[in-house]
Amino acid sequence: MSRLKRVLIVLTTVAVVVGLALGGGALYLYSNAKVSTVGSTEFSRELAVPPLAKSTVKSDGTRLFELTMRAGEKEFRARYKTPTWGFSQDYLGPTLRAKRGEKVEVKVRNTLGEASTVHWHGMHLPAKMDGGPHQMVAPGATWKPKWTVDQPAATLWYHPHPHGRTEKHVQRGLAGLFLLDDKKSQALALPEKYGVDDLPVIVQDVKFDGAKFDHGHGMLRDTGFLGDRAMVNGTLDPYRTVGDELVRLRLLNASTARVYAFGFSDSREFAQIATDGGLLEKANRLDRIQLSPGERAEIVVRMKPGERTVLRSFPQDNYGGAWQKRFGGGDDTFDVLELRAAKKLRPSPELLGRLGELEVPAGKDSVRGRYFGLLTSGINRKPMAMGRIDETVTRGTAETWTVRNEDGVPHNFHVHDVQFRVLEVNGKEPPPELRGAKDTVFVPSGMTVKLAMRFDGPADPDTPYMYHCHLLYHEDLGMMGQFVVVEKGQKAGQVRAPHAHTGH
Repeated sequence: MSRLKRVLIVLTTVAVVVGLALGGGALYLYSNAKVSTVGSTEFSRELAVPPLAKSTVKSDGTRLFELTMRAGEKEFRARYKTPTWGFSQDYLGPTLRAKRGEKVEVKVRNTLGEASTVHWHGMHLPAKMDGGPHQMVAPGATWKPKWTVDQPAATLWYHPHPHGRTEKHVQRGLAGLFLLDDKKSQALALPEKYGVDDLPVIVQDVKFDGAKFDHGHGMLRDTGFLGDRAMVNGTLDPYRTVGDELVRLRLLNASTARVYAFGFSDSREFAQIATDGGLLEKANRLDRIQLSPGERAEIVVRMKPGERTVLRSFPQDNYGGAWQKRFGGGDDTFDVLELRAAKKLRPSPELLGRLGELEVPAGKDSVRGRYFGLLTSGINRKPMAMGRIDETVTRGTAETWTVRNEDGVPHNFHVHDVQFRVLEVNGKEPPPELRGAKDTVFVPSGMTVKLAMRFDGPADPDTPYMYHCHLLYHEDLGMMGQFVVVEKGQKAGQVRAPHAHTGH
């Protein structure tokens, strides 16, 4: 045998061995990427309900809340004390509640070791009060945003928004609900006793490394952090005993990257009554509802005396290819919350056929359209720049925005300040669960959505709002842009360099 032949045989053997090793490694990673907690969730801890935040009313009628960003520790698991962050408590924050027409002010203190922000997700308010990356609060400082609530009853939330660090700030526990009420919603016969038949359900996926949170993304996880357990309101393995025939669940996907498809273990139907921005015109009967990070939905489920059912997140098939679906969490199944009905239940009135009226434009009066191409590297191929204004809109006008996922990675799209109507999904009428007021929408691989929205101001040519992917790893990488609202004929101003509020 010639020397050349021996070399070729050796090289071929090495290539085969390397190929088998790589193939075996890929197969191992693929098979181990799937997560299921069905059968392993013990439902041994009673669901915690975030307390309603205390408030005072000032002499001018302004409702004042106080929040303190602080470090702490929480025993999620017996004998393990996990370092955490929270608002006025060790983990998460209290539920703020206000009525339409009220003036509100929030005194935000930062006692952390680094600057952060508080963004009022879904709230219509002046840009300087929005809590985006231009409204940083320095360690030891206090920020006092104030505005008038001018939007329908809805389930909103608040969370940090520091550019490049949002994912970890939210993962550590900085998040809470902000509920809005109005006269129309309070006149409806809906479950409304907070913590009794009206339950907040803040869902996060987590992973632990000993006592600490594991924030690692894992190999091939280009969506961001994906945990191996689900937690509700900071409670692992949660159950809740309910005493009413109808129970309202205010679902919030507060995870940083994971998308959930919520339903019940026995496939029972439920009524969806609200989307991100408030009540639907009429309830939808569903057995699944998909929520990407930042999205909310209010659902009402009927219970029978003595029964149990599990709120579960099911596998999803709209992530793109099989590889992206597996490594993006689309194959995963999570048992989220067990509902336990008391042996005797208080009767609940039937849901009305008509719930509300949508205060979002239908697209017919849009004065212009804009296009937003979603790529992990940046929106419209431009990574975020804090000093650049990307879009300028005129106060009082409506527009139609076309948003398309241009790469193979799941994304979603969130717009600050406004609620929008989903006009189309891939050129067709949106499904019933997307026909309400929205501020965040899932845009998986290859999908195009058309959104109609109105910009009611106030105008501020120098202070921008954000639009971005709410998969927070993508946002931190720079998948975000900025727009300002101006008066007719006015030009965008100059964005001031971001600085942290340092006043007390």
